[in-house]
Amino acid sequence: MKQILFFLIFSAAAWAQDNPFINHMYTADPSAHVWADGRLYVYASHDIAPPRGCDLMDQYHVFSTDDMIHWTDHGEILRASDVPWGAPLKNDAKFMWAPDCAYKDGKYYFYFPHPDRDPWNSTWKIGVAVSDQPASGFKVLDHPVIGLPDDGEIDPCVFMDDDGQAYFYYGGGGECFGAKLKENMYEIDGELQRMEGLPDFHEATWIHKRNGIYYLSYSDNHDENNDKEGVAGDNRMRYATGKSPLGPWEYRGIYMDPTDSYTNHGSIVEYKGQWYAFYHSSALSKKNGEFNDWLRSVCVDKLYYNDDGTIRKVVQTGSAQ
Repeated sequence: MKQILFFLIFSAAAWAQDNPFINHMYTADPSAHVWADGRLYVYASHDIAPPRGCDLMDQYHVFSTDDMIHWTDHGEILRASDVPWGAPLKNDAKFMWAPDCAYKDGKYYFYFPHPDRDPWNSTWKIGVAVSDQPASGFKVLDHPVIGLPDDGEIDPCVFMDDDGQAYFYYGGGGECFGAKLKENMYEIDGELQRMEGLPDFHEATWIHKRNGIYYLSYSDNHDENNDKEGVAGDNRMRYATGKSPLGPWEYRGIYMDPTDSYTNHGSIVEYKGQWYAFYHSSALSKKNGEFNDWLRSVCVDKLYYNDDGTIRKVVQTGSAQ
C-alpha cells in the first residue's frame, strides 16, 4: 500500500510534538517497538467513526519514525475479514482490539485478539500474522495461538528476552497470564502462569526490561467518574517489577494518571537513549468537535526513572516537551 508521509507541527525545541501525534485517523492501544533498521514502530488499533463503543474496531495500521517528530503511516496491515478462522458477528461488529508485534529470526509476528463466533465476549482467540517486513505483507495463520484455554483472551503481549526466549502474555477481566513461547512463536511452551502481585489489574499487559529488571505495566479499574454525567477518564497505568519475565512481581505504583478517555492502554520503550511512554486519549475527537471516549488517538511522552529504578509519574502533555 502506498505510504503516507505526514509532518507534525513542532517548535524549535529539541523535541516538541503535538499530542495526539497521529491526527488523520483515530488510533488506540499503541504497541511501540524499535527494530534493527533503527526506526521506532507503533502498531495501533483503529477506532471507526461514528463509534459504537468497543464493537467497531478494525483495520490495524503501522506508524514509524526515526526522530520522534516525523511519522510515516505505512497503511493498513490487517482487518477482520483477513482472519480465516474468524466468523461474521451480529450487527457487522468488528473486534480487532489491542495488538502487539515481535521479531525473531527474520520474521515479524503480529498478534491480535479476535472472536471466532458469537457471543463475542466469551469466544476471543489470539491470532498471529507473519511477515518478512515490519509494516507490510502480513499473512494470518490458519489457527490462533496454540495452547491457550478456550475461555477468551485479549490484549496479547510478547516479550523477547536478551537470550532470544519469547514470552507470551494476555489479560482481561481482572486476570493476567504468562508463559514461554516455543520457537515457532505461535505455541505456548509449558503451563500458563497467573501473574500475581498486580493490584486492581484490568488489562493492557506490557513487559519491558531495564538494567536487568523486568517491568510489567497494566491498566487498572479506576472508575470514579463512571457516575458523573459527561465525564470520562478512568484507567490509570500501574506497574510492578520482577527478577524474571514471569515474576514473582512486586507492585510499585501508578506511573500515569487517567487521560480524557474512559480506557487507557500503554507501552514503554527506549529509543536513542530516551525512554518513552505511549498511551491513548480522546483529545483528537474533542478537537474535531465529535468528542466520544471511544474515538481515541495515540500519544507519547517522555518517561523517567528514579535512581532506585522506580518510574516517575508521566506528565501528559498536549505538546510533549
